[in-house]
Amino acid sequence: MYIADGWKDYEVLDTGDGEKLERWGSVILSRPDPQAIWPKQSPSEWAKAHAVYHRSNRGGGEWEFFKKLPERWEIGYRDLKFYVHPTNFKHTGLFPEQAVNWDWMRSLIQARPGAKVLNLFGYTGGATVACAAAGARVTHVDAAKGMVQWAGENRRLCGLPEERFRWIVDDALKFVAREKRRGNFYDGILMDPPSYGRGPGGEVWKLEDALYGLVDACTGALSENAVFMLVNSYTTGLQPAVLRNILEMTAKKTCGGSVDAGEVVLPVKSGGVLPCGASGRWTAR
Repeated sequence: MYIADGWKDYEVLDTGDGEKLERWGSVILSRPDPQAIWPKQSPSEWAKAHAVYHRSNRGGGEWEFFKKLPERWEIGYRDLKFYVHPTNFKHTGLFPEQAVNWDWMRSLIQARPGAKVLNLFGYTGGATVACAAAGARVTHVDAAKGMVQWAGENRRLCGLPEERFRWIVDDALKFVAREKRRGNFYDGILMDPPSYGRGPGGEVWKLEDALYGLVDACTGALSENAVFMLVNSYTTGLQPAVLRNILEMTAKKTCGGSVDAGEVVLPVKSGGVLPCGASGRWTAR
C-alpha cells in the first residue's frame, strides 16, 4: 500500500455515503467517491463545505457553491506549487494521492541528474514538475491542449526553467511509436491513462484493451540505463496484481530489475484511508 501522507495544504477530512470531504488549502470541497460505501464518520464536518459536486442521473453533474471561490488558487506540496479549481468534470486539476509516486520518482531521479523522463497522459503536470524539480528533462504528453497549457502554468508557478520541458499534444501510443523510430529513448517513463477516452484524432482508448500494448511499447522506449517505469490505474477491477503482471511480462522480462505494485491511498482525518486506485512500479535495481 502506497500512502500519500506528506501533504500540508491538502487533506481528506471525512468520507462516507459515496462522498469525500477535502480541504484544498483553505477551500473545502465535497465530491463523489463511489468507493466510500461506509457511513460518514464526522457528519458535522460536512456543513463546512464551500462547494458540493452533484452527480446527474443523465451523466456528468454540476457544482453547487455556498461561497464565492477564487477562479483558481494555489496549493503547495514540499517545494512544488499547483493551480487548482473545480472543473465541470468534478476534478480540481490535481490528483493528490499521486504525491507518493512523485516522491518515489524524485528519489530515483536525484541519483541520475539530467535523466530523460516521459510523462504520458500528463494531465496538468503534477508528476511533470515533480520530476523536473528533481533534475530531470521531461517530455509531457497529453491529448488535451488545455491540460498541456495548465501544466505549463504549473511549471511557471514552480519557477522551473522552460528548457527542462517538452510539451506535446498527441495520442500517447502514436507518440511512443514515433519516438522509438527516431531513436529517442527515456530513462524513466510514467503513465496515468484514463479508463476510457479519445485521442486528438478521435482515437478510442479503452484501458483494458490498450494497457498491455502501451506498456510493452514503452518498454521498447526505455534507454539502456533506464531507472524506472510507473503505471497508474483508476479503473475498478484492475488490481495491483494486474499491473504487477504486466510490468513483469514487459519491463522486467526485457530489462531485468524488480517490480512492485500496490493500492494508492490517502489518509483520512476522521480515520482510515481512502483508496485511490493502484500503481505498478518497475525499477532497474
